[in-house]
Amino acid sequence: MNIPEGSTKTQAMSTGIAGFDGILDGGYASHRVHLIEGQPGTGKTTLALQFLLDGVSRGERRLYITLSESKDELRQVAETHGWDLDGIEIFELVPAELSLDPKQQQTVVYASDLELGETTKMTFDEVRRVAPKRVVFDSLSEIRLLAQNPLRYRRQVIALKHFLAQEGCTGLFLDDLTDQADDLNLHSLVHGVVRLEHNALQYGAERRRLRIFKMRGRSFRGGFHDFVIRKGGIVLFPRLIASEHVDGMPPAEPLLSGISELDQLLGSGLDRGTSTLLMGPSGSGKSSIAMQFVMAALARGERALFVTFDETKAILMKRAAGMGWYLDQPIASGQLVLEQVDPAELSPGELTGMVRRRVETDNVRVVVLDSLSGYQNAMPAEQFMLLLMHEMLTYLNHRGVVTILTLAQHGLVGSMQSSVDLTYLSDAVLLLRFFEAAGKIRRAISVLKKRTGRHEDEIREYRLDNRGIRVGPPLAEFQGVLSGSPIYTGQHGALLTAATNGRS
Repeated sequence: MNIPEGSTKTQAMSTGIAGFDGILDGGYASHRVHLIEGQPGTGKTTLALQFLLDGVSRGERRLYITLSESKDELRQVAETHGWDLDGIEIFELVPAELSLDPKQQQTVVYASDLELGETTKMTFDEVRRVAPKRVVFDSLSEIRLLAQNPLRYRRQVIALKHFLAQEGCTGLFLDDLTDQADDLNLHSLVHGVVRLEHNALQYGAERRRLRIFKMRGRSFRGGFHDFVIRKGGIVLFPRLIASEHVDGMPPAEPLLSGISELDQLLGSGLDRGTSTLLMGPSGSGKSSIAMQFVMAALARGERALFVTFDETKAILMKRAAGMGWYLDQPIASGQLVLEQVDPAELSPGELTGMVRRRVETDNVRVVVLDSLSGYQNAMPAEQFMLLLMHEMLTYLNHRGVVTILTLAQHGLVGSMQSSVDLTYLSDAVLLLRFFEAAGKIRRAISVLKKRTGRHEDEIREYRLDNRGIRVGPPLAEFQGVLSGSPIYTGQHGALLTAATNGRS
């Protein structure tokens, strides 16, 4: 099937993978050949099958030419994803002993015993017979072995490329990177190059990512994009670019906590489209203050997302109930989304994709990440975390979302340090501290920074009990509260008393 004169050959053809079309500016270039490369196990076959299955849904002819896997092996891969390959023509070149169906004996040959020219001729004949719109050739490693020298190999790849273009096919060549030198030579022959990678970390699940090396005549989103392989195929998480999501949302009323003293400390609550960082030692109440704002948002009929890295859902809900917050009903109604994340199993791109989906699909207006100490464990290096957090926070700000981050500091009393500095990325910073007074451990809260307006510069005491959060007056009669060992200069009556049931 030749392409009519004057027709457009660079029209996009869908990849069959959500998010991938956006990265490729609509999909693969039609009537062109693309190289999909990656080491064994990176997901090349899965990606190729999703490309062909998308053609099934569009009523296009499809052909999978395999020199390395049998038809039964491909069907087994498809079954693990719940796919049916009956609508895909599979032409296999494998030893006859591997085929248990006598009817298949006529099309099954020894790839290792074939001359390269005969292999190419059989491929051409099959393409002419099926007349497909979409073709997958798996893999070029077998052609490389049959060619025996780089010059002959290059000529055969060029011949395959031109033939598929003449027949009006959009093709994917799969290669497992068995020869790095020849792999680089292939880049100049094909229209586009996509590389799949999987990296094993010292602990936790392996991380998979995808990168577009080139795509002639088409714009594409560069850099690495995380993806996972699940039942149903590849799920891709495009790299977030915040500047592409400037919606210009109208300003809304600030989010108030419902605690007048806390709102006064913040200068009338948290402004929409801003991020707030809660810093303090473990147990100082960062999660509780974040939950206070979430409960206030729920009371206003807004949706919220609470992502926890350090606690299970059961513990978080039990602790919230102990402070008078019952989360069962808002969770059941979908108003509150409570996500428990294992940093060892979740890639940074997957977390970003989850947040985006909740904001864009579920209209979430408040997002809590508790805590960044756990999220940092999911990142390969600190500088990458800062860059990714910058894009995520900027994106959420553009969407008018109130973002609350918690960050645990090392130590309990006295000098404190954080494993990563995110204060410059946050629009507001709240500092929580333990301090000792009158023979008891107490908590203090202060606002160190707020970009979008005024705030109090006083330090206030606060208490967590079965009545929730209580914030007291400024600690005007203490000096050195933030050091953990204050000097008392006044009366103890300025401090909060315990709840009526005796809890401290």
